[in-house]
Amino acid sequence: MTHRFQALRRFRFNLPQRIAAGLLALFLLQGFWLISRQTLTDIDYQYARCGRETWEKPSPLAGYYTSCGNIHDGILAYRLAGLPLTLNLLVERGLDLVRKPENRVVQESGGELSTWELRHQMTHILLLLRLPFLFAGFLLGGCIWWVTRRLYGNLGGYTALALYCFSPAVLRACVTPNSEVLAALGIFGGVYTCIGVAHAMQGPVAKWRPRMVLLTAIFGVAAAAHIVALPLAALLGLTAMLWVAEGHRSQALPVVLVAAVGALVLVFACYGFSLDAASYVFRSGAGFLSVSLDPARRFFGSLANSGITIAACAAAMLYLGTRKSRYFGNTAPLICALVCMVLIMAGSPGNPWLWAQPFLLTFVGGVFADAFDVPRGRWAIGAAGAIVALQAVLCVLSLPGLV
Repeated sequence: MTHRFQALRRFRFNLPQRIAAGLLALFLLQGFWLISRQTLTDIDYQYARCGRETWEKPSPLAGYYTSCGNIHDGILAYRLAGLPLTLNLLVERGLDLVRKPENRVVQESGGELSTWELRHQMTHILLLLRLPFLFAGFLLGGCIWWVTRRLYGNLGGYTALALYCFSPAVLRACVTPNSEVLAALGIFGGVYTCIGVAHAMQGPVAKWRPRMVLLTAIFGVAAAAHIVALPLAALLGLTAMLWVAEGHRSQALPVVLVAAVGALVLVFACYGFSLDAASYVFRSGAGFLSVSLDPARRFFGSLANSGITIAACAAAMLYLGTRKSRYFGNTAPLICALVCMVLIMAGSPGNPWLWAQPFLLTFVGGVFADAFDVPRGRWAIGAAGAIVALQAVLCVLSLPGLV
């Protein structure tokens, strides 16, 4: 108990944390603004219906896990989309017990309540459906801040987090039911947790066991978000571990394999321990990948991403031109970003270029932090501030209803 209180006392909500919290609050405000301008779509109904079925009842169709079939493009997204609706329905049913029959919210005439009936009997369906994905984006932003601040200091962390919070592509992914932001969270968190485990290997085993549990959980998020995300996170994380874990490289592969096996167990649990439904993930061709530069061209060619494009180009030139920037802390996220950026999904829907965003912005924050730490660093800080401001303006202008 004393140790827990000491851990709480070590936490400080000082100026750097307040600035980061302010940026994340702006991210949430933009997300809520986008949600307020949306309407329910056919995809929303699909996620709502099949997401609820994963929690409330098996599929009415014999041989299938849900009425959407045996889901192979990210069971976690369906689980998260359906959870708030199921919880809201349970709360309303509980409150209806003390309401008069004519005032009850959930009016059932026998049988199960359909998604269409929910839409007309309950409020805030659209918001509830999107909250888990917006929270995942918020959590990913917090992870970027945690990593970049520890590696590059406050200014590097501010740069990476600000560009993330004003990324239109990320915001769009966070206000639509899909697996992209969940996979991005799993891959980014998985790679840097692998690096954390590799550093902990230099100490006693008792110190890196908790990180192994965290690594397994994060790999589980990646695998349940999209089956491609698990091998990608495992391969990138293993490469980073082999780079860092000097004297313990023989332990890196067993550590990653144990975490990957644990992640597959978590995926099995997400399918309600249905062997047939879970096995369909590996029989559907969802893991087929191809390589193309088109996603990168579209992203960097978009006017709304001009600030990020300028920052990435400037960081690349500084990285190639200054030996000071070419070290593991900058090279690792650059390699991860390049790998994810050129991948395209061939067997199921997916946007790996979005998975590259956290690594790209981490790379930018690290290289810029090196540029800040020079005799004329104020000029670099001013230039970086102008780039961030440009991206913020472009992002805000891209929000519907503001122009």
